[in-house]
Amino acid sequence: MTSIKFLLGGLAAAVALHSASIPAARAADPIEPPMLAPLVSAGKLPAVSKRLPDPAAVAVLNPKEQTLGEHGGTIEILMGRQKDIRLMTVYGYARLVGYDYALNLGPDIVERVEVEDQKVFTFHLRKNHRWSDGHPFTSEDFRFYWEDVANNDVLSPSGPPEVLRVDGELPRVEFIDPQTVRYSWSNPNPYLLPALASARPHYIYMPAHYLKQFHPKYADAEKLAALIAETKANNWARVFYDKEEMYNAKNVDLPSLQPWVNTTPMPAERFVFARNPYYHRVDSAGRQLPYLDQVIVNIADKGLIPAKTGFGESDLQARSIRFDHYTFLKQGEKEKGFSVRLWSSSSGSKVALLPNMTAEDTVWRDLMRDARFRRALSIAIDRQAINQVLFFGLARPGADTVLPESPLFKPAYQKAWSQFDVKQANALLDEIGVTERNGSGTRLLPDGRPMQIIVDTSGESTEESDVLEMIKKNWKQIGVELFAKPSQREVFRNRIFAGQAIMSVWSGLENGLPTSDMAPSEFAPTEQIQLQWSKWGEYFESSARSGQEPDLPEVKELLALYEAWRRSKTKEERAQVWHRILEIHADQVFTIGTVNGVPQPVVVAGGLNNVPSTGVYSWSPSAYFGIYKPDTFWLSAERRTAQN
Repeated sequence: MTSIKFLLGGLAAAVALHSASIPAARAADPIEPPMLAPLVSAGKLPAVSKRLPDPAAVAVLNPKEQTLGEHGGTIEILMGRQKDIRLMTVYGYARLVGYDYALNLGPDIVERVEVEDQKVFTFHLRKNHRWSDGHPFTSEDFRFYWEDVANNDVLSPSGPPEVLRVDGELPRVEFIDPQTVRYSWSNPNPYLLPALASARPHYIYMPAHYLKQFHPKYADAEKLAALIAETKANNWARVFYDKEEMYNAKNVDLPSLQPWVNTTPMPAERFVFARNPYYHRVDSAGRQLPYLDQVIVNIADKGLIPAKTGFGESDLQARSIRFDHYTFLKQGEKEKGFSVRLWSSSSGSKVALLPNMTAEDTVWRDLMRDARFRRALSIAIDRQAINQVLFFGLARPGADTVLPESPLFKPAYQKAWSQFDVKQANALLDEIGVTERNGSGTRLLPDGRPMQIIVDTSGESTEESDVLEMIKKNWKQIGVELFAKPSQREVFRNRIFAGQAIMSVWSGLENGLPTSDMAPSEFAPTEQIQLQWSKWGEYFESSARSGQEPDLPEVKELLALYEAWRRSKTKEERAQVWHRILEIHADQVFTIGTVNGVPQPVVVAGGLNNVPSTGVYSWSPSAYFGIYKPDTFWLSAERRTAQN
């Protein structure tokens, strides 16, 4: 039997994933949050000793920056759209297994996980663990998902998700007893635990007791038919989907395991997330978490969020704030009493250009698939100037690749085709054969059109606009014109998915800090959301049901290497695979990076404790604030008194 412990998401040897020891929590009586005491006294809620699972999960604090806290108080944060309240699921970061602040993987919702050769995963649930409505959380919630959702032809026409398939093989799933569930495959499934721990986790359980009323196998037929008519849904599946969205946090009736539960129905401009009275974590003194009674999410125009934050209207803000807001925010520190901290980012490039190699326009598609063209565009960018002008020299110029903090980093990966060289860029374009120019000096495409690259953008970032403006001037020197085309994010993505966009701008790699034991998913076309080859990613993601099959030799090799990584048996083999993947990416320039390491401002209100002074702010692997356990953030007595 092998152990599983993840360092920066990587596998190391261990026997099982065990929860933190909890002698202090067992020694002390559980401490009731004062907010809930009146409900307990009135008999409307059991005492905390009856609400906690056995054993409770103990939040492990970072001894350098975090201390035991106190119950009470409310913080307010800002988000740009109503749908963004789903980020409370990211921030709350209650997962079956999850990363801690040092990026070690361990059990969270579950008490422990036993793993045999990455083929057999046995999850042991905590006794007496309950959903936010007080109903027991048991293996029935896993059975319901597996049998009645994942394997239901109406709810899941394509069957269970890819993370539960190994070489097309579905797992043998056993519901051994109310606290034990086992998944078994013939071959290793190294993706499972990281998928469960991700910022947007794969849910392999659902609140069966609540959702059965919307499933025809269990529901009263007349009531379900009436509900379908009332909601004007096409069928029962639409009703079920609207009710079961665990990640989106919009259904106020859906039981949750998160630290705070949404109490405000949509539509609204102010959402109140109240403490979950059955939350499974405690601190080492026995206090049931979270410390904070409420988190209020206020919806504001995204462009106004930096200003509102600067005027003290958010207690914890990083979303919609960029490095170019730092000077303005620092000016408000003294007057408004907040602090501005600079965290690091794990993205491979702050701003990256993504040539669409599955574009519909065949002329542009052929060019985008020519590595010489991508290389020419890359070396025609003055990254040093971008760093100095836009980021005060604090960033690192280079390709979109792994960061120096990653054990896989090599300087050659960062430097490949990222040195400013207009002469070589022009030579590469001449070599391709696009030598004809119009009267303005713009090169002509093979069909006679001017070489004008329309870069699709979501229009959400002035940093992207500023970078594009500087690149536009650079590319003018090689006879290439650049024009930005902003649109709303949904339209932006749909244009790329449909092949209508020839190039887009977005951030680079989400996780620039991989180890060899992390899946190289971002480096091969595995998802439609990968904007440089979305149709190839769709082909993989849909198991060849839609999209386009990759036909570039180098991309085919990436997919073969991705498979080789999955089948590798040793850390050394996985490292070899990773380095070959990184070599291909460095040489082929599938994405064009600019700079990385740009600091991320994090605004923290005065009196809000346990928010680290430094951290990694990224979707993956840190789930933004998630791995730092916001359920352990707490307000000073002075702040709590001021709120009463």
